[in-house]
Amino acid sequence: KESAKMLATMLHGMQGTPYIYQGEELGMTNVQFDSIEKYEDIETLNMYKERLEKGYQPEEIMHSIYARSRDNARTPMQWSGEENGGFTTGEPWFTVNPNYIRINAKEALEDENSVFYYYQKLIRLRKENPVFVDGKFDLLLPEDEKIFTYTRTDEHTKMLVCANFTDEEVSCPLLDEWKDGEVWIRNYEDDREGNVLRPYEAVIIGTAVNIVKAG
Repeated sequence: KESAKMLATMLHGMQGTPYIYQGEELGMTNVQFDSIEKYEDIETLNMYKERLEKGYQPEEIMHSIYARSRDNARTPMQWSGEENGGFTTGEPWFTVNPNYIRINAKEALEDENSVFYYYQKLIRLRKENPVFVDGKFDLLLPEDEKIFTYTRTDEHTKMLVCANFTDEEVSCPLLDEWKDGEVWIRNYEDDREGNVLRPYEAVIIGTAVNIVKAG
């Protein structure tokens, strides 16, 4: 849940129009079928066959498929914990991701801290704060392999977006410089002071820009 919210925070804070693909707002994940026979994508099937012929181990090939197969974006929408994720009472063309039992729209709507409601908060932030649309983008700490962070700045507002892309706690000294700013949103339910980001934690902090007028 935290990693899905972190990725959403990073994306929605950037320039351009964020596109939400079906199920992304629920935290739907890549599927990990235990057999190549369950995949339909011709590119995936051909790659599996070619790599077998080159001597790759099946487990190694499947690991690559889990990360990159186009079928990851083709599993049916997960509406509920009912059979076939509530997508159909018939037999779907493509197998439903087995995790539909716990990741589905019905569960999301019943959980006030779900990924779905977090997306709503992000969208509301974008609509209420012009800096999301008009602000200049500046990437910070470009060499950092664990933290992705940047600022957006317009004539009235500056905001910091800071995201931890790891499953461990990471220090981000930039947060000390922004300690007096207002936390607009973070993907953990409880606030925490200091410069340490928890696993997959993301935060957006806003502050007013000091405007010096000529004359």
